Amino acid sequence: MAADPRFAAWAAGLENHLDRALPPADAAPQRLHQAMRHAVLGGGKRMRALLVYATGTLVGADEADLHAPAVAVELIHAYSLVHDDLPAMDDDDLRRGKPTVHIAFDEATAILAGDALQTRAFEVLASAPAPAPRRVDWLATLAQASGATGMCGGQALDIDATGTAQALDALERMHALKTGALIRASVRMGALAGDADTDTLARLEAFATALGLAFQVRDDILDIEASSEQLGKTAGKDQAQAKSTYPALLGMDGAKAKLEELAATMQAALAPYDTRADALRALGELTVQRAH
Repeated sequence: MAADPRFAAWAAGLENHLDRALPPADAAPQRLHQAMRHAVLGGGKRMRALLVYATGTLVGADEADLHAPAVAVELIHAYSLVHDDLPAMDDDDLRRGKPTVHIAFDEATAILAGDALQTRAFEVLASAPAPAPRRVDWLATLAQASGATGMCGGQALDIDATGTAQALDALERMHALKTGALIRASVRMGALAGDADTDTLARLEAFATALGLAFQVRDDILDIEASSEQLGKTAGKDQAQAKSTYPALLGMDGAKAKLEELAATMQAALAPYDTRADALRALGELTVQRAH
């Protein structure tokens, strides 16, 4: 399946909403604001935001109601990348094809920029033009996915596991938190915008869980097979840091077979839905195809 033609329009609109959500570069403190904008604007696949829009489309949400959660999840994702790239973490100098924030500015500014992006994400949701119960659900969903029970917890597990051999179930748990939690939150926030029923939420959770794992399996494969120019970040980092990965545990053929298994799970989760789910199907298929 080719990329859905709506993706480009959603991504372009999102860029404008992100621009408006961020402080002006010339407003004090300028260095902090410039670093925030450097981290967020002009790059990235915007997959998490696209998941918000695609899921909202499936459940019949008004597109105008999807902008706030799409912006918020991208701000959280950007903050996580800024901190992940720091010398104390993955220590990388390239992100989205340009210098990481601590390289372009400095380490202290990068830490503050990440902090500010995180809090801005919740401010965007809290002030969204949506009913209060929905805003509370969005806030709870994003908070749970971002903290110790989600992305930060997964990153901590990743740090603890660096240089050691992990069992497959431990690797999957780590990535279900580090990568999968924010992907599941993106899908759930889009579904909540359309007041999805319990059965729909459960099916979309199954889809998002498989997608989050597929995203990481694909990332592990590309870390070996793609160049830094193709990735927009330093290739070969996992092997250099002696991290457990799906190719390391399953072999390259086994990792690609795992992707196919996850693709089937995603298709099954969306099977009851008509063309309203086509954008979600396309995102799932693109995730798998990029690793072949």
